[in-house]
Amino acid sequence: MVSIAARFAEVRGQLREAEIAAGRPPGSVQLLAVSKTKPAADLAAAYRLGQRHFGENYLQEALQKQQQLAAFDISWHFIGPIQSNKTRPIAAHFAWVHSVDRFKIAERLNEQRPDYLPPLNICLQVNISGEMTKSGVGLAELPALVEQVAQLPRLRLRGVMAIPEPATEFETQRLPYRRLYQAAMALNRPQMDTFSFGMSGDLLAAVTEGATLVRIGTALFGARPSQ
Repeated sequence: MVSIAARFAEVRGQLREAEIAAGRPPGSVQLLAVSKTKPAADLAAAYRLGQRHFGENYLQEALQKQQQLAAFDISWHFIGPIQSNKTRPIAAHFAWVHSVDRFKIAERLNEQRPDYLPPLNICLQVNISGEMTKSGVGLAELPALVEQVAQLPRLRLRGVMAIPEPATEFETQRLPYRRLYQAAMALNRPQMDTFSFGMSGDLLAAVTEGATLVRIGTALFGARPSQ
């Protein structure tokens, strides 16, 4: 069985190679360990390897892990779909939310972010491939949503997130990320410094097109129970 240490070493090596291939500075792309369905012991093992940023999709599971790992200085990212009745605990227990796709959700997160915490870091999820089965604001609607969310004082608008339609060809993988990166840069908002792009299968394409954070799960922790 491949150890978590070996998996992390391999993925970090791939990430460094992608930075070099893309002409990016070393360390310019951050690794977000997607830890959904994985036990707290696996996260603790990754933490001991230097990993600090973890992404969770399922709220109740994440809250349990947060209790179990309260002694660890972890930056928790919520990356799953957001229902209106879940915004209060998300606002109170996460440092980042990557999956905001409408103003109603952003408004609720802003209202429910506790005053004793710093502003909640937000990425707007964009449905860059126009898939009916995926969440996300359309590219044409992105500027208006940015304007609205930027006015909310308890949120810090950091950037955009996308999960494009799967593709195997490198140039095909690059195109949606390039379109979104260019659209976001055209908004001319320096505070939007985060591009949550890429997973295991398109890491190089994402890094080539401006990713500052890549979301990797199975390659780090092994296959999930449902697989």
